[in-house]
Amino acid sequence: MIPGESFDSTENRMQSAGLALEELLVTAQKQDCLTVGIYESAKLFTADPDSVVLCVLAADDEDDVALQIHFTLLQSFCCDSGITILRVSGFQRLQQLIGSMDANRNQEDLHCMLVTNPQADHCRLQEVGTYCLESRRHNQWVPELVLQER
Repeated sequence: MIPGESFDSTENRMQSAGLALEELLVTAQKQDCLTVGIYESAKLFTADPDSVVLCVLAADDEDDVALQIHFTLLQSFCCDSGITILRVSGFQRLQQLIGSMDANRNQEDLHCMLVTNPQADHCRLQEVGTYCLESRRHNQWVPELVLQER
């Protein structure tokens, strides 16, 4: 929680940012502006890192050491490159949002997602970016969100 801010205010900010993120990811996927998967994301970072405007890292299992190593490397690259980064929990919600559109994706593919087009949903991208910026101002190096099941 941010010092001086009420629990309700923090909760409302997180819910609003979570909804904006959900809408952004769905819109980006429909517009083919979403890269999904750790390996696919690494390939995009190698080929065209300037096109990435948001990196979303998703994991509910903090005990997966290999995944945490990947996340650390991705976080470092994003910070060095000025790419907005966000960690989310609520993996099942992501499966509902992203996985329902493509039955060929498996669970591991949703651990890293890159939004690559600023016009995907500029308003929602800006809202998520503002949430991340505010969180970093309050010493949260990698902002976090919890996506709620619906």
